[in-house]
Amino acid sequence: MKFAILAFPASNCELDAYYAITDILCEEAALVSYDSDSLIDFDAVIVPGGFSYGDYLRSGAIARFAPIIPALREFANSGKPVIGICNGFQILTEAGLLPGALQKNTVAQFICRDQQLIVTNNQSPFSNLYDEGALITLPIAHGDGNYYCDTQTLKSLEANNQIIFRYHNNPNGSVSDIAGITNQKGNVLGMMPHPERAVEKILGSDDGRQLFTSIINFIKTGEVAFHE
Repeated sequence: MKFAILAFPASNCELDAYYAITDILCEEAALVSYDSDSLIDFDAVIVPGGFSYGDYLRSGAIARFAPIIPALREFANSGKPVIGICNGFQILTEAGLLPGALQKNTVAQFICRDQQLIVTNNQSPFSNLYDEGALITLPIAHGDGNYYCDTQTLKSLEANNQIIFRYHNNPNGSVSDIAGITNQKGNVLGMMPHPERAVEKILGSDDGRQLFTSIINFIKTGEVAFHE
């Protein structure tokens, strides 16, 4: 099993993701440059956080034109797992792989703190080892984390069980307290909180570890083995 971890100019969380996968979960991973054009031989892709291209224009807007994006679309369309974290979530929405958009936080400032989330759907490749309704703690670090979609899109997200995580005490104004969503197929997840920064108790929480083990479980078995 092998994870691809994309790296754009001004990404700054790719090494955190690499450490989580290789040192903590003991799986293989490789950093893949934004100017690559292939994701062949990978089983999952992580689009990490940071400030790709300096967040000029708006977060993720320039990264969507990077040479790696067509390969990312092809990878996602094949049904393999893709997770975009923080700026990675913004890139996935800009690239059209997830609905909605990320706006400025309603508090009009950068937020950096531990945040509680509710696991609202544990029937996904990214959450199958959590209890449904579990309260977990992951770090957040964003200025543009306010998730927005129109009413029709929100109804569709809810009807298709695409909302995987919701905030407990919404920190940024996201519609319906949304912290993480998938595409309709369920294999592409975008989330603002950072699970890669919560894989060891010494970091304050290891609640992010189950997200990655859920992905690994899904890849190895081809099924979602739900945690009862």
